[in-house]
Amino acid sequence: MTVPDVIISNMSLASTPPDWPGESYWWHWLFFSVVLIGFMLTMVIIAIYIERRGMARMQSRLGPNRTGPFGVLQMVADVIKVLLKENIVPDKADKLIHWLAPIVAFVPVALIFAVIPFQNGALLADLNIGILFIVAVSSLTTLGVFMAGWSSSNKYSLLGAMRNVAAVVSYEIPLALSIVGTLLIAGTMSLNGIVLAQDIPFILLQPLGFLIFFIAGCAEINRSPFDLMEADSEIVAGFHTEYSGMKFALFYLVEYAEAIAISAIVATLFLGGWRGPLLPGWLWFIIKTLVVFFGMVWIRTTFPRVRIDQLMALAWKFLLPLSLINLFVTAIQVLAWDDAVNWITVAINIVVMVVLILVWSKFFKLGWGRLEV
Repeated sequence: MTVPDVIISNMSLASTPPDWPGESYWWHWLFFSVVLIGFMLTMVIIAIYIERRGMARMQSRLGPNRTGPFGVLQMVADVIKVLLKENIVPDKADKLIHWLAPIVAFVPVALIFAVIPFQNGALLADLNIGILFIVAVSSLTTLGVFMAGWSSSNKYSLLGAMRNVAAVVSYEIPLALSIVGTLLIAGTMSLNGIVLAQDIPFILLQPLGFLIFFIAGCAEINRSPFDLMEADSEIVAGFHTEYSGMKFALFYLVEYAEAIAISAIVATLFLGGWRGPLLPGWLWFIIKTLVVFFGMVWIRTTFPRVRIDQLMALAWKFLLPLSLINLFVTAIQVLAWDDAVNWITVAINIVVMVVLILVWSKFFKLGWGRLEV
């Protein structure tokens, strides 16, 4: 697929040739594979530092500040420490499944970055079903988590894994429906095409879709306040209770890689991706991704953990109905107006979002003070 050069508001968004940086198909794949792995590992290190220092500031404490200037080498020290730890496997564990689980959890997260554009055409593979590929692949991480919980022969691990399965099954539906609105407006499932279609960022055209996607994404990857599968006050450490050493490190990497992946998808679908003035496209993409991740850190510091019944109720009673209504409203707008991408639509959708949230919250209760079964 050849990515077009686009001129918007006298600003040329020149595309990267499909075979860049060389004329060989395999050289292109090798180059971007190395870039993606390096990008993911680097962003995870940056994300861990931002979360530790950011949460410390919000909670009036210091955070890591001893290893390296401003504590920047603390993550390196932690990596070395965890890699040197002994690998312990319970006697009654299923040894093969216990060993395979971290790998099965990691691979789908790495595949997500293959279709996310860093600039116009600068990506591993510009699939015409890119967003469908992401939705399908991202769900496979749950298989690795369930394998870890089941193979550990530990009731706390199994309970944490089952909570993850319940969350993914529940929140995958509103998450997928929230994406459909952007596809209707953009007219394509290619992520690079969706970025090119955002003359107005889709966060303005789809504010309710953005909110639903962000909440559902945080729930799927178990970010606080939805981190029930490793609720230390209830189930020790959840699905990875029996993991140590490199296998634990791989699960730790998966958790932050998922957070970066969700942030990158949000930046691509709703914030214009790599598009922006003055700075290079790839730098805009990284900035937007880190801004979204900082929002996750802020939420983690602000909100308490919900109960499991509240987690399920939020998905089925609140997000699912709102995602369906948002889809119907967007479809009507696309059919009614030849150009659904305008500032009038922005104003209408913001009003619709505010009204729906205020009205629906009157009928929806999370079960504060009582347990819903």
